[in-house]
Amino acid sequence: MIELFSLKAFQNALLASLFGGCGLSVVGVFVILMDLPFLGIAMSHSALLGAVIGLLFGFNPLAGAIIACALSSIVIGPAADRSGTSSNSILAILFSASMGAAFLLMSLMDGPKSEALNLIWGSILTISRPEAGFLGLAFFTVIGLLVLFYKELSAVLFNREIAASSGIKERFIYYAIISSAGLIISASLDIVGGLLIFTLLVNPASAANQLTYRLKTMFLLSALFGFISCVTGLIFSYIFDLPTGAVIVIASSIIFLFSYIFSPKRGHEG
Repeated sequence: MIELFSLKAFQNALLASLFGGCGLSVVGVFVILMDLPFLGIAMSHSALLGAVIGLLFGFNPLAGAIIACALSSIVIGPAADRSGTSSNSILAILFSASMGAAFLLMSLMDGPKSEALNLIWGSILTISRPEAGFLGLAFFTVIGLLVLFYKELSAVLFNREIAASSGIKERFIYYAIISSAGLIISASLDIVGGLLIFTLLVNPASAANQLTYRLKTMFLLSALFGFISCVTGLIFSYIFDLPTGAVIVIASSIIFLFSYIFSPKRGHEG
């Protein structure tokens, strides 16, 4: 086990676990409190579509994922606000369209599709140091926005209408949350893949929400749970020769289960 930590691939995976697991889980707090569970699914599949386009046309898949998520973030908020349709409905439509287009384009690829399959299921142990570095940049961008606009973000999470009446540019904050989600999702695509990445947005944040009423504590617990899920996935997949992404998802689900069982909020339900 000790020699595992001396491997460069495992060191890169640990960095990805720290930056990606924590970053996704922090953004997940917004997803949970703003009742946008489809955000992770829609964004992850938009990132998947962009990465597949990159592979198909010969440019960097990460760049394709970022561009696709940026375009998605431009569509999601305004479309929901202007149409009167719930954001979740817009996200569900975006999710299904992106998934269909991604698989259609994959069918047009010549030769082996192993790289494209890694985008679907994730391959955290193949992450390079530059990719881990970009993931770190995305993580610190999200944390920087959280620190700089914490009061405004808190107000928007509490109530968008009240925040707007207080002079806060709640639409800007709302769109910034969606854009931040797109950035960290794009950078994290290799951790668990496009089909499973939404679980790292939803599960750690949901677990943290079960254990605390304080927003700051929820952010910290969510980040901790996301990191623990990723590291657990790495170690157990190494010991038992299991798919890393699947183990990460199961670990995050178990954390939520225990958080729900021991939640101090359960006694106040109903």
